[in-house]
Amino acid sequence: MSTLVRWNPTRDLINMRNEMDRLMEGFFNVTPQSPVAKEGWGLALDIAENEDRYLVTAVVPGVTPEDIDVTVEDGVLTIRGEVKKEFEESGEEEHSWRFHIRERRFGQFQRSLRLPNDVDLDGIQARHENGLLTLVLPKSEAAKPRRISIQ
Repeated sequence: MSTLVRWNPTRDLINMRNEMDRLMEGFFNVTPQSPVAKEGWGLALDIAENEDRYLVTAVVPGVTPEDIDVTVEDGVLTIRGEVKKEFEESGEEEHSWRFHIRERRFGQFQRSLRLPNDVDLDGIQARHENGLLTLVLPKSEAAKPRRISIQ
């Protein structure tokens, strides 16, 4: 006997997004997440490239620059941070509230990417504005294409 399963279009969209994330992570050679990251949640990224640089953008609403840590070690870029609950900062008791909807995520997040060989590690810049963390990763001059004149 067959079991009927209700079709859920959201599940299909989530599966498609997960597959696209897996494809992009494979391209950028994402390193395995640490145990700390498994307890928290991942960080969604946009990664773009032009002739001169890579651009990595992460949405981090409600996170201050002081709560974000960006490091590069052995060619691996790691972004980690924490989204704190508003009750932690105000000192008010969370259990005194009865939530009707609670969709925001709280806790630690981490994302690591293996950088391409052509990134100039000394030229990486980071800025945080309006809930967006933007990293500019310039390509090294040696890796850029050069026109060679024919004699």
